[in-house]
Amino acid sequence: MPVVPTKQILDRAFAGGYGVAAINVINDLSMEAVLAAAEELHAPVILQTSVKHVKMTGLDAMYAMWLAYTKDVRVPVALHLDHCPERDVISACLAKGWNSVLFDASKLSVEENQRQCIEVVAEARRYGADVEGEIEGFKRTEEMTGDEAQHVQSLETVVEFVRTTGVDVFAPAIGNAHGTYKTAPTLDAQRVSDIVAATGKPVALHGGTGMSAEQFSDLIGRGCAKVNISTALKIAFMKSGFEFMTEHPGDYDPPKLFAAQRTAVMEMARYHIRLFGSEGKAW
Repeated sequence: MPVVPTKQILDRAFAGGYGVAAINVINDLSMEAVLAAAEELHAPVILQTSVKHVKMTGLDAMYAMWLAYTKDVRVPVALHLDHCPERDVISACLAKGWNSVLFDASKLSVEENQRQCIEVVAEARRYGADVEGEIEGFKRTEEMTGDEAQHVQSLETVVEFVRTTGVDVFAPAIGNAHGTYKTAPTLDAQRVSDIVAATGKPVALHGGTGMSAEQFSDLIGRGCAKVNISTALKIAFMKSGFEFMTEHPGDYDPPKLFAAQRTAVMEMARYHIRLFGSEGKAW
């Protein structure tokens, strides 16, 4: 199965009641490891790239990695640009071949966000690409103050945004945050159900690392077809490297270190693919 549109992956998951892992990769090793885990479990997967890593690696180099590692892929996969407020980066990624983008204009007014998102959707369609939208933004866990619910937009505002922009998936704030939770977060799961019922669109769940298995299951059942995982990959990658060097002091053979990190990233990806119910769902 070649690279497919993000929407195709999510529409199948949405209809089938399972979630697809959308995992942020940071380099060639993590990209290959996540794809290998998805192939092993015969699961669809979305690989996400941050603006930071696209700029650090270089647009051409990042996409060349993607082409190389997906050339013979046998499961449905898609490449997504995560949380991007920069229109020029969005345009460059769409032109290069990214399958979808998250236009993050959450720091703008809803009206201006909506106006620009309409333009992004039109641009994406010219490349056969899809768009994720958001209007509230996500804090990091250490920035949470407990009053986040006061700052979410009304259901009517969300519905109007989704309808007017034509986004393919919407990312709502439900008490979730990026980073590592100290305890399982308190989430407004009903908001997911309300948005799905009112729009008919799948929802993207952000800030997944550290949520409980029960929370994942509940939210996926309500329509969170796209489940973002970023911090968990970083932890697996960094911790495995630290542990390897701690256990093997003075062993400066990089391939051994890389093998340990690949094993850790693959296990992290397997865990989430199985948890979200997408194992065996490739077509």
